[in-house]
Amino acid sequence: MALVLDEDQALIKDTAREFCASKAPVAQLRKLRDEQDPLGYSPDTWKQMAELGWAGIVIPEAHGGTEFGWMALGAVLEEQGRHLTASPLFSTVVLGAGGLLLGGSESQRSDLLPKIAAGEVTLALALEESPHHSPYGTALTATQQGDGWVLEGHKQFVFDGHSADQLLVAARTSGKPGDRDGLSLFLVAGDSAGVTRTRTTMVDSRNAANIEFSKVSVKDDALLGAVGLAADVLEPLLDRARICMAAEMLGTMDEAFARTLAYLRERKQFGVVIGSFQGLKHRAADMFTEIELARSTVLDALSALDADRDDVPVLAALAKAKVGEALHTVSLEALQMHGGVGMTDEFDVGLFLKRARVQEQAFGGRAFQRDRYATLAGF
Repeated sequence: MALVLDEDQALIKDTAREFCASKAPVAQLRKLRDEQDPLGYSPDTWKQMAELGWAGIVIPEAHGGTEFGWMALGAVLEEQGRHLTASPLFSTVVLGAGGLLLGGSESQRSDLLPKIAAGEVTLALALEESPHHSPYGTALTATQQGDGWVLEGHKQFVFDGHSADQLLVAARTSGKPGDRDGLSLFLVAGDSAGVTRTRTTMVDSRNAANIEFSKVSVKDDALLGAVGLAADVLEPLLDRARICMAAEMLGTMDEAFARTLAYLRERKQFGVVIGSFQGLKHRAADMFTEIELARSTVLDALSALDADRDDVPVLAALAKAKVGEALHTVSLEALQMHGGVGMTDEFDVGLFLKRARVQEQAFGGRAFQRDRYATLAGF
């Protein structure tokens, strides 16, 4: 398959770029940060995104979605990354709707997917319990009691977890932390008794949450998928998350590069623009090459998702590792080429570097992805 967008996908991308530039630019992120907005994103902007069909972009038409696919969603996320747009699109659609599509019952899908597509319900995945990504490291327990379950434990680094209407919680129903088997997924209302959510503002001015579960009771119908087999849902879900995060990262570094080129063309030293210096030209050329290589991995991974190819896990690890490596380089180079002013809050380039550091670590950093790629390749 050619690694290009088709006509409809290109139109979605252009629409997303125009929308984010006018309705959700970097200036909006600054405003949310400076006003210490309790939600962390604009509900009006999110409503408009839903009206554009983004909240239902991978949801089947039977459940109120547009079913345009992962390549289209990746295009939207790339533009959000370009403008540092704060929204619950990733947590709700990629993680929440993605989990329901992979493991939800028909009643769960019929109940929640139309509401997600309409922008009426937000979700968050509560998985991590340590500073490092550990898909099977869950220690939070779910104990069967009567016609339901009781959850006990904690989660951290939950994207949009402080405000999500529903939490998709990974719990251990058997085994010990680190075991692949024995994990189960539960849908838990964010305002359930025993759920204590503490918002944490990260270095990139976006939000995550630490969540405590103290004797939280849920009914049997809250179970998503089969007891003890949540890994069968989590693995493809996390692969989708890695690929979609890579798409967002692509937009972040593409914009950081574009702003750096603009600065090189206007900043003068010794009476000439610094972009004419051969050393900086070489460094800019290296950045461009890395970005284009990263773009190829993202497009291939997104097309693999749409085609439901067998190589999705390998491509997810490859895309996240390659894009993470390129983004790390580009964000550092962008800051250095801006010089001292790049460190000031007046220039946006510092915001891109901070966002890059959070994106790099989400769902496994470069070392994690390289190890996973090697394991999948049989090494």
